[in-house]
Amino acid sequence: MRVRVLGCSGAISQGCRTTSFLLDDDVLIDAGTGVGDLSLDEMARVDHVLLTHSHLDHVASLPLMLDAVAARRLAAGAAPLVVHALPGTISALKVHIFNNLIWPDFSTIPSAETPLMRFVPITVGELLRVGGKHIEVLPAVHTVPAVGYAVDSPSGHWVFSGDTERNPAFWQRVNRIDVAMLIIETAFSDRERELAQRSLHLAPSSLADELDQIDRSRRFPIYITHTKPAETGLIMEEIRRFDDMPSRGGDVRHDIRWLSAGQTFEL
Repeated sequence: MRVRVLGCSGAISQGCRTTSFLLDDDVLIDAGTGVGDLSLDEMARVDHVLLTHSHLDHVASLPLMLDAVAARRLAAGAAPLVVHALPGTISALKVHIFNNLIWPDFSTIPSAETPLMRFVPITVGELLRVGGKHIEVLPAVHTVPAVGYAVDSPSGHWVFSGDTERNPAFWQRVNRIDVAMLIIETAFSDRERELAQRSLHLAPSSLADELDQIDRSRRFPIYITHTKPAETGLIMEEIRRFDDMPSRGGDVRHDIRWLSAGQTFEL
C-alpha cells in the first residue's frame, strides 16, 4: 500500500496544507487543503473518503473536489463518491456545508437516485472493507465526534490518531495490533498547553504521557502531524527535549520523526 501525504499541518501558510492522506489512488483519509495538490485525473480516481471529524481543516476540499470532478464522473458513469464518517460528522456536513447555501448538496445531484456523493455512517470499532483495504475505526477524544483509523497493509497497520487529546482506549487497541507506522497529532506547544487541553489537542507534555502507554515491547516509527505553522519549530524542539529523556516506564526512547507534505510511504 502506498500512502501519500497531501497535507499534515494544523493550519495554512505557504508550504503548509491541512490534513489529507491518499492511500494508493482511490482512498482519501480526510480531505483538507492538501487535496488541492492532486491533478484532476488523480481527484477523479478517488472513490472513497474516510473522515475523522467535521472540522474545516479536515473537510475543506471535499466540496471543492466534488465540484472539480463532477462532470468527469458523470460522463464516465462512475458510482457516487462514498464518504464514510460518524453520524455526527455526516449531520454537520449536511447542515453546514452541503446545504444548497454554502455549497450544493451533491448527495442529491443530479438526482437523489443517482447522486455524485453518498454518505455511509461508521461506528468506533467497526471493521471496514474499503477499496480492497481492511480499515478499523479507532476511538478519538475531541470537541466534536471524532475517530482515528488503522489501515492494514503487508507491512503492518498504518495508524492515524486523528485529532485527539488523552485517549486510553486508543492505546489499548494500538497495543494489540501490528503497527508499521503511527501518525499522531501535536497541535500546540507547551506554552499553549491550556489551549490544547480546552480544544482537546495534544501538546508535547501530553504527547509524552500518551506515548508512555505504548507497550515497552513495541517499537515503530512515530510521525508528528497537525502542528500549527507558527508553533512548529517550538513544538519540534519541545518534543526533541522530552524524547532525549527515558520514559517513565524505563529507558525506552521512541522513534519520533516529522511528517511533511509530499512524503510517500510504501507499506
